Amino acid sequence: MLPVLGALLALGMLAGLMFGSVRVPADDVLRVLTGNAEPGAARTIVWDVRVPRVLLGAIVGAGLAAVGTVLQALVRNPLADPFLLGISSGASAGAVLVIVLGLGAGALTMPMGAFAGSLCALLAVYTLARSGGSMTTGRLILAGVAVQYVLSALTSLLLVTSAQAEHLRAIMFWTLGGLADARWSTLPLPALALCAGLALLLALARPLDLLLVGEEGATVLGLDTGRFRAAVFLLASLVTAVLVTVSGAIGFVGLMVPHAARMLVGPGHRTLLPVAALGGATFLVLADLAARTVAIPQEIPVGVLTALVGGPFFLWLLRRDSRLEKAGSR
Repeated sequence: MLPVLGALLALGMLAGLMFGSVRVPADDVLRVLTGNAEPGAARTIVWDVRVPRVLLGAIVGAGLAAVGTVLQALVRNPLADPFLLGISSGASAGAVLVIVLGLGAGALTMPMGAFAGSLCALLAVYTLARSGGSMTTGRLILAGVAVQYVLSALTSLLLVTSAQAEHLRAIMFWTLGGLADARWSTLPLPALALCAGLALLLALARPLDLLLVGEEGATVLGLDTGRFRAAVFLLASLVTAVLVTVSGAIGFVGLMVPHAARMLVGPGHRTLLPVAALGGATFLVLADLAARTVAIPQEIPVGVLTALVGGPFFLWLLRRDSRLEKAGSR
């Protein structure tokens, strides 16, 4: 399965380098990638604009899918993902707050603000969902929606009160999500976060599998579920914060891709995580390609496109789970 997904990702990335407002033939793209292209418009378009954008799409898609896979295991809920649980919205609000308050937009201040926002949002959702002693699907969704409303109101307040054009542009970017600002200089930090985060999550594949048998079963098998969840929540928040810093809040990738990956390879995380990461990378690269080409010369924010696809999928998943719960109660 991994070779097939790798080939699909390579084809998607090649298409992403070829198509856009200006079409570049495949042979010209290959000459640019191999360093044999003469200086000119094609080289500038491909190497300076599209290659960083395609690479960033692959990195962000892989990271969001991996985080969504882990969150669904941690809360034992198929509807969990960084966007629906408020992590992406919290990271966006934290990053925007850093900009509006004039705390700087450096390599550390932005991710720190995004991390603080994502962690606060996750803690709020988890606390609200756990109130009453149990965490059901409905309670988790309501908690996520409530926190997202609060964060959306905060972002709207910042949008209304800020009179500076760069603040307005930044707020719109983090609200809608997009890869248009991708540059070579923006790639190292999210790439490092993805590689380190995915390596750590793969090392935790066995404890994640233990959670699938239930909290009591995992405790009997020797897992300290409370500490483990707290540590992985922190890791998921950190990875999401770094990704949101460079892409804005792109929703539903971490919801849809893990479900497709489980259908292909099953629930075991040692295999599931790499498949989900490759699937997420491929999905977001293709989604960004569609966002750039369906309305030429205008460009649709990729977060809008993923929401148009993910919204109906979420409703179908919610309806399916409600049917399963009714069948199980009979």
